[in-house]
Amino acid sequence: MTLAPDIIELTARARADLRMGVPVVIGSSLILAAETLNETRLRALQITGTPLVLAITDWRARTLKARAYDTDIARVVVPEDAPVDWITAIADPADDLNAPMKGPLQTLRDDDATDARLAIQLTKDARLLPAAVVARLDAPREYAASHSLTMLNADALEKTFSAPSPLHPLVSARLPLEVNEAGRLHVFRPEDGGEEHYAIEIGQPSRTEPLLTRLHSACFTGDLLGSLKCDCGPQLRGALSQMGTEGQGVLLYLNQEGRGIGLANKMRAYSLQDQGFDTVEANHRLGFEDDERDFRIGAGILKSMGFSKVRLLTNNPAKIAMLEANGLEVVERVPLKVGESRHNSAYLATKAAKSGHLL
Repeated sequence: MTLAPDIIELTARARADLRMGVPVVIGSSLILAAETLNETRLRALQITGTPLVLAITDWRARTLKARAYDTDIARVVVPEDAPVDWITAIADPADDLNAPMKGPLQTLRDDDATDARLAIQLTKDARLLPAAVVARLDAPREYAASHSLTMLNADALEKTFSAPSPLHPLVSARLPLEVNEAGRLHVFRPEDGGEEHYAIEIGQPSRTEPLLTRLHSACFTGDLLGSLKCDCGPQLRGALSQMGTEGQGVLLYLNQEGRGIGLANKMRAYSLQDQGFDTVEANHRLGFEDDERDFRIGAGILKSMGFSKVRLLTNNPAKIAMLEANGLEVVERVPLKVGESRHNSAYLATKAAKSGHLL
């Protein structure tokens, strides 16, 4: 019996540390998030003479014309006297068009890249830019202890990333809605300290008949502010309205803002779109995949609520494939084509052409 945190709890602590600019140790490497790195900590590292690399994704490396010898990531050698601004310019594409000449950049092709790869995933989970400064340590355990740093076993951390955190029902309560007074809100909390997710249940849907359902990813700008840059708000209200009309259904509200990159990075992507890049191009320049969401979360919630067959309100075939791969039968795809305007027509065209949406 021990009160010490396990790997899941240590990972949650490490996410918080990186967001505050505090280093963590992964495997045999010291890790600092590029986005929250400050001059003081960088200088403290440089004084030791420890060689530093900046781990970035292959998408960001392509933008910078840097070779990603590790296939999915690149480890860029950081000059001995590089300031924080140099690292920020490599990690953040905000100023790429004003200062396009950042190279030539030297990238490593030898040694194990596992720690760097895990560092990038951890920055993604922390909703930071996917870039991390990595320094190899001779005695990582002693170093972590002497500096009071969170230390993560690389193998154990890799296993936590391979599957979504188990979700547990926290509370549910009656919630009369405009579309139907027979509403109920269920809150699910993950074990890993991540964002909670919600299920809005309309009526008393049968657990044996196909359920009208929608997996809706959180969109602060569209759902709350009425943004015209996307069709999220109209889709949310349209789905609830259809469930209200039919008298039953479940809308899953998944806290995966900005296709899973978080609101701050979504605003970075919007800024890049103002420079002329489309949605997918903006995500790639930031170092993200087209879509970082995990729809296994939705499948898990539906199964925990007792549903096995769904009529899915979606234009996205990826949602259908993910639900079916996780044990749910999608008996019908119900189109949800609403909210197109002159402000989002290019965005919707990109979703159709590059993300496979059926629009």
